[in-house]
Amino acid sequence: MEAPLRVLLVDDHAMVRSGFAMVLSVEDDVEVVGEAADGLQALEAARATRPDVVLMDVQMPRMDGIEATRHLVAEDLGHVVIVTTFDRDDYLFDALRAGASGFLLKNAGPEQLLDAVRAAGRGHALLAPEVTRRVIGRMTGEHAPAARPEPAGLTRLTAREREVLVMLGRGRSNGEIAAELVLGEATVKTHVSNVLAKLHLRDRVQAVVWAYEAGLILPTEE
Repeated sequence: MEAPLRVLLVDDHAMVRSGFAMVLSVEDDVEVVGEAADGLQALEAARATRPDVVLMDVQMPRMDGIEATRHLVAEDLGHVVIVTTFDRDDYLFDALRAGASGFLLKNAGPEQLLDAVRAAGRGHALLAPEVTRRVIGRMTGEHAPAARPEPAGLTRLTAREREVLVMLGRGRSNGEIAAELVLGEATVKTHVSNVLAKLHLRDRVQAVVWAYEAGLILPTEE
């Protein structure tokens, strides 16, 4: 039997941490190993407990979730999933740049919470399409990116791989990409792996960031 996924909960609201802990603690394959009320506590707790997954709030005192994520990723202290309400979290794209593995909405149901923890614990990026669109729309809404020269990395991709990259940038799942391009999911998985390897990207979340910064994803897209 595999060891349970070790989870660290980081939020400045004790009720939020308690709610997540109640959901996670009843699962045999998940273990809550610690809690923290801000980024500095998160770093201390992560160094002490070595979690597999860190559920990270964004807006917290002393050190916010973005800066904490940057440190956690640099020290390889677990996969970070940003937990947000979208009320004032204007810096979520910065969190992706800092190395977060995905997003979870605070109003997510128990099954979504568990799916997020398990996906991140297995090393999979977690970006729901509606979250991807919301983040990119938030970050590009006021100022559309200026015309840019084609990034050098694109020349390493085949035409099909470039199509897959654009769809990754839009938050499409492997199944959605397969349906749109009329391909098998195994083939899509191979294309995704090739894109990540050729562009030296860690995961699908980094692919979203790369596609946006390369100008492949426009603010007018749905």
